[in-house]
Amino acid sequence: MAKLIIILFFLSLLSFASESRLTTDFYSKSCPRFLDIVRDTITSKQITTPTTAAAALRLFFHDCFPNGCDASVLVSSTPFATAERDSSINLSLPGDGFDVVIRAKTALELACPNTVSCSDILAAAVRDLLVTVGGPYYEILLGRRDSRVSKSSLLLADSLPLPSSPISKLVEQFASRGFSVREMVALSGAHTIGFSHCKEFTDRVNGTGYNPRFADALKKACANYRNDPTISVFNDVMTPNKFDNMYFQNIPKGLGLLESDHGLYSDPRTRPFVELYARDQARFFRDFAGAMQKLSVYGVLTGGRGEIRRRCDAIN
Repeated sequence: MAKLIIILFFLSLLSFASESRLTTDFYSKSCPRFLDIVRDTITSKQITTPTTAAAALRLFFHDCFPNGCDASVLVSSTPFATAERDSSINLSLPGDGFDVVIRAKTALELACPNTVSCSDILAAAVRDLLVTVGGPYYEILLGRRDSRVSKSSLLLADSLPLPSSPISKLVEQFASRGFSVREMVALSGAHTIGFSHCKEFTDRVNGTGYNPRFADALKKACANYRNDPTISVFNDVMTPNKFDNMYFQNIPKGLGLLESDHGLYSDPRTRPFVELYARDQARFFRDFAGAMQKLSVYGVLTGGRGEIRRRCDAIN
């Protein structure tokens, strides 16, 4: 009897160890069509709503950067608790990012019930969406678990970079999470797709760094933003729906949209990387892919430290 207990104990340890490791083929047996289902879902969504890629990418960053990639940002608030997604810094997250994850989760629950985590779905969906708009492909490790907690009160004031943050602050925020200056600049290249609301930059358009004609155009586009806070402008005005290195080519010309964009070019620590990526898209793609892989495993939960949600917007 004692031997049987010992054997069962070691088998449980082996099972826990296997569940606690991230691997590229984590669902090869439990949900072999996982990647196909995600790919079919994101393709359909991106075709009907071309802003989905940028929305999901921003959602992914807002989930991972504060406390790790645990799908906590996907949880909806309840009458008893305000979730992360309803904190002030997340209120402007586009709905299409949430929607594509929910669609993929619904399809996966039909094919493989209670098997695939929402955090894995988000990581895979973002990678595949980036590819659809011209971005680099990169391998993703799988096996994340979803957080059992989502509270807006846990998001500190500096949990996420702000468009108005000075470069020193951004460097500090990324460094505290193990990211180099080069990786920070590469990840900033995500601004080559998507848009920003006028309230995030209008008050600073008169500052240094803006091309005068571009500044005038921004003022006209955002003239009524106080009455209509939904007014927004593409982050990359040249190729807004294509993932490329145009963002870095724009900045030296004064065509950066946010104050932090201009800061990347004016700061001697970050300017060399802006110049490098502006002239070498292949290098930008390699560095961006590496930084995204690193971000995608930041602070992940595995095994018994998290759960597989039945619904991405609610803790089990």
